[in-house]
Amino acid sequence: MNPLRQKMINEMTLRRFSLRTQESYIAAVAGLAKYYKQSPEKIDKQMVQDYLLYLMQKRKLAWSSCNVAVSGIRFLYTQTLGMDSMYLSIPPRKRDNKLPEIFSTEELERLFAALTNQKHRTLLMTTYASGLRVSEVVGLKVTDIDSERMMIRVQQGKG
Repeated sequence: MNPLRQKMINEMTLRRFSLRTQESYIAAVAGLAKYYKQSPEKIDKQMVQDYLLYLMQKRKLAWSSCNVAVSGIRFLYTQTLGMDSMYLSIPPRKRDNKLPEIFSTEELERLFAALTNQKHRTLLMTTYASGLRVSEVVGLKVTDIDSERMMIRVQQGKG
C-alpha cells in the first residue's frame, strides 16, 4: 500500500468514517489516479474538474455516484494533503423527493404468505415493519431484540 493511501485511510479512521465510506473515497481517488495514470499529488484542480466532467458526461454516472467521487477527492486534497486551495466548485444537486412505494395490505399479505420458511418470513416481516437497511438486518443479533418493550437496537446504523 502506498504511503498516500495509508495516510488517507488514517485520516478517515481518525474521523471515524465508516468502512464503506472509506472504501468509496479510496475508490474515487484511485479512479482519478488511474484516469491520469499518475499520483493524485500531481493532479491539479482543472484536471480534477475535467475528470468529474468525464464521470458525468462520458460514463454517465448518477449524481449520487459523482457526489461520492467529489467528496472523496475533496477529502484527499483538503484533509490528507492539506491543500485549502483545492476548492471544487460543484454545486450540490437537489435531490428528487421521491416517496417510497407503499404496499397495500393485500400485497403484503401475499408477499409474506409466499414465504414457506418461517425464519425467512419472520426476517422479512421484521425488516419491512422496522424499516431496516440490509446492512442493519445482517448485523442483528438476538440480544438486539427486546421483545418486552417491542424494540430493536440497531448497532452501526447509517447516520
